[in-house]
Amino acid sequence: MKRLLAVISLLLLGGCGGMRLVESNVTAISTLPPGTAPLAGAHYRFERLPSQAEQPKFEHVEAAAEAALTHVGLVHDEAGAQYSVLPSASLLPYGSDPWGSPASRGFGSVMIGGGGGGIGTGFGLGMSFPASTSYRREVSLLMRDLHTGLVVYETRATSDVPWADTDNVLPAMFEAALQEFPHPPAGVRKVGIEIPR
Repeated sequence: MKRLLAVISLLLLGGCGGMRLVESNVTAISTLPPGTAPLAGAHYRFERLPSQAEQPKFEHVEAAAEAALTHVGLVHDEAGAQYSVLPSASLLPYGSDPWGSPASRGFGSVMIGGGGGGIGTGFGLGMSFPASTSYRREVSLLMRDLHTGLVVYETRATSDVPWADTDNVLPAMFEAALQEFPHPPAGVRKVGIEIPR
């Protein structure tokens, strides 16, 4: 029994450290010709829609996007920009309880223990688990050439993860959205970015 408890404790402690993997489904389209030189060093400014300007925490979205844009070599320069970048992000929490109940209807529990010094397992119906919540997030970037007005790059990343710390997850999603910038492969691809727990 002591050995079993020690193993369970180690497993629980092991899950508390290390890194988390934020997996995103990424779709990106570039209108730049395949032979175009990388855009590293190009200057950009942020663009905001009127609805975004009214959002009190939208600067967090811009900060997350800026970190990813810096990672691919672009320079934030509001005064001398060659490109505009329109970032966006959305968050939709949803529960995974198949019956739609917030927390009252679980489907069972597993018990480890036993009487008389023995070890046994049991399965009980009617026990309750709190409903778990996941978060569907989506980020996007739209990059426009300020001289021509044409969109040169469009990318979107979606992710379903159970962590509520959006300020840590969004930068990883923007980084995933810009993987292989400025010449991304066609179609949807899965990109994983590790972040600390």
